[in-house]
Amino acid sequence: MEFDILRLTNGLRVLHFEDKNIMTVHCGFIINAGSRDELSTENGIAHLIEHCMFKGTERRKAFHILTRLDSVGGEINAYTTKEETSVYASALKEHFYRAAELLVDITFSSVFPEKEIEKEKSVIVDEINSNKDNPDEMLLDEFEEKLFPDHPLGKSILGTADLVNGFSREDILEFLKRNYSTDQIVFTCVGNVSLKKLESFCKNVLEKIPATKSDRTYRTIPQSTMFSDSKQTTVHQVHSLLGCKTIGFDDDRRRAMVLMNNVLGGPALNSRLNLNIRERFGYCYYIESSYTPYADTGVFQIYFGTDKRHEKKVAKLIVKELRSLKDIVLSDRLLSVAKKQLLGQIALSQENRANLMLSLGKALLQFDCVDRFEEIQDQVHEISALEIQELAAETFNSNNLASLSYIPE
Repeated sequence: MEFDILRLTNGLRVLHFEDKNIMTVHCGFIINAGSRDELSTENGIAHLIEHCMFKGTERRKAFHILTRLDSVGGEINAYTTKEETSVYASALKEHFYRAAELLVDITFSSVFPEKEIEKEKSVIVDEINSNKDNPDEMLLDEFEEKLFPDHPLGKSILGTADLVNGFSREDILEFLKRNYSTDQIVFTCVGNVSLKKLESFCKNVLEKIPATKSDRTYRTIPQSTMFSDSKQTTVHQVHSLLGCKTIGFDDDRRRAMVLMNNVLGGPALNSRLNLNIRERFGYCYYIESSYTPYADTGVFQIYFGTDKRHEKKVAKLIVKELRSLKDIVLSDRLLSVAKKQLLGQIALSQENRANLMLSLGKALLQFDCVDRFEEIQDQVHEISALEIQELAAETFNSNNLASLSYIPE
């Protein structure tokens, strides 16, 4: 898999991967601005901006934006995370220019009409209220708020109803001016589009976007706090999170962390948590661990839902699995199996070209380069069992783990 990376004079970076074996093209902007970049009075504004991008530009009204690709069977969408905002589209290869030009229009020429902003505020408040009906989401938000108190990484991406309702068009424009600079934006294109065609689009459209440069210096690494809390609420089973602050993208051990998470409680059915708690005892319908890296820090979490009478048993079994990773070095056979599994998962995820487009763009944004699958293979194969054991000992220190549970009333 070979990629082309173009660096435009206005600071935009462009990534291209041609796949002649499909009929479609997937493209998008990945912007290095998310809820982490909000001031304390701005919590939720990055997500509001993502919504309002679709509500009118200098050339189009909301109706024309929403039907521009739908009318030819394409799709356009966006999402906001704590560190980036992505606006992306998929269409048949013959509609590449239509999709890419529309993305440029809404990303760089949105006008944010006051009337539409007010409508989207109502939509987002409904989204916030919907989140409150989902104990999994509420637990995650509250856990991170307790883990990173008074820091943007601890705040919900959605914000609060009071803050969202108070945002003005001027607030939106101020956030954009501060964060949406061309040197912090990547355009990525994956699909049946030649490099020549993409270069023509860059010359005629992307190069004409005025250059802006970020002087953002206010991202800080959060201090984490330890806690062990539980609260009674209107749930039917116990929902529990155990986790801690850990390494981020800037740490060379991040692939080892991904591998260790996979062994412990990743998405596969043969993870230790799934086999030794759900399958062996039937205590949980859902139990999984996750690793969320940010630019300079990260979060490791274990979530489970169980009947109230099994809560302490599940917690003890989780501690047992954590202790095993710390005390017992993985055998060569188990390490080999874990590596094959992880590489298989990566390969399968890359078959989804829309997901590949987004992940490649994020990699270029984060590292200013992109690893080919063969390079990822080499990096995974270099991970040693001792490295995983040392990471486990560092991560699962008993003084380092926080917990939060929702208990049925």
